[in-house]
Amino acid sequence: MERLLYHFFICSIFLHISFLPLQIQGQDLDSKVASFLKKNKSQWKDLNVPYEDGQTLFDLIVEHKYTSALEIGTSTGHSTIWMAWAMSKTGGKVITIEINEKRYREALKNFKEAGLSDFIDARLADAMELIPKLVGPFDFVFSDADKGNYKNYFELLHPKLKKGGIFSAHNVREGYYGVDDFLQTIKNHPDYETTFDTKTRAGISLSKKID
Repeated sequence: MERLLYHFFICSIFLHISFLPLQIQGQDLDSKVASFLKKNKSQWKDLNVPYEDGQTLFDLIVEHKYTSALEIGTSTGHSTIWMAWAMSKTGGKVITIEINEKRYREALKNFKEAGLSDFIDARLADAMELIPKLVGPFDFVFSDADKGNYKNYFELLHPKLKKGGIFSAHNVREGYYGVDDFLQTIKNHPDYETTFDTKTRAGISLSKKID
């Protein structure tokens, strides 16, 4: 009987350690990510989004409970970290594509340091070649790569985007080099409602698929 009670006691301790409340685990991750972002707030160069735009992406994903995101243009991972942090709240994952190997390798290190590698599927590839091979569907897309291909990315991903999902793009203020064709396409597309977040100087387009 004593031996049975002993084993029961040991099992109880093991279960307690192994199955910590998700809330506590989430708080630990939140602290780690917030600390990482704060520490590096002024360090994000090399084609990364501003801090405020990263917060916008996080808020959009959490608000709409998106779980399957695609990012075109990782750079060194600032925007990816914001999206992956949001995915840790919704139970999802983000696929991110970067064509430059140096930036890709640096992004991987940043993902690990931020504690978010489990929520990120990072690909070193040409997006125009990889996107047709991706199965999807996606409920959130963020494009921040070569502006001249925004329209092409949108057209490739239109059939892979869920109804109610959002195709977003960075640096889309009127007159910004290379985005005019893309802007005309999303503004006039019958299956989308497009708005613009202009709180920052870059501008983010938000095209929600309605049909």
